[in-house]
Amino acid sequence: MTLKAILNKFGYKVIETCNGDEAWQVLQREDAPRLAILDWVMPGISGDNLCRKLQKLSTLRPIYIILLTVKRDKADVITGLEAGANDYIRKPFDREELRARVKVGERVVELATALFQRIGELEEAAAHIKRLQEILPVCRSCHKIRTDKESWERLEKYISEHFDAEFSHGVCPECMEKNSPVMKGALGRSLIDS
Repeated sequence: MTLKAILNKFGYKVIETCNGDEAWQVLQREDAPRLAILDWVMPGISGDNLCRKLQKLSTLRPIYIILLTVKRDKADVITGLEAGANDYIRKPFDREELRARVKVGERVVELATALFQRIGELEEAAAHIKRLQEILPVCRSCHKIRTDKESWERLEKYISEHFDAEFSHGVCPECMEKNSPVMKGALGRSLIDS
């Protein structure tokens, strides 16, 4: 309760659990907090074992863990960190030290979030490049493209939907020459109309 009151005073939204089993349930959710302060000694799953279980979770959004405990030996600190905790605070804790360590955790979470977002963007770009490298079936007669859904679309529509490109139409010199009377007449009419 004291810890919750202090964290609330620092402006943090706190999700409180009564034991390690309940904490495990909360930390497995999709909307799990990105930073957890775990007591080492608690009913159900202990804090160090909870760290180990969290390390085995395959998630793209890891949780920054601060282990809070009365255990003071250097061996305990090492065991806690090796179990997967990112930081370790001994009880009784100093409020300002707690605030500073939570701030560090907050910065790490923000950096990790930005990194995972960037990874997602890079994966999307790689998929986009892979699509560019694929062979596109094109109709020999009308030049439509066969899509992944086995339907046929105009080249311009397909490219603008898949590759962030826009088209402007014109007539190349070769087509102008080949279709000279028809093209010149159509081009002349469109210039007069505009």
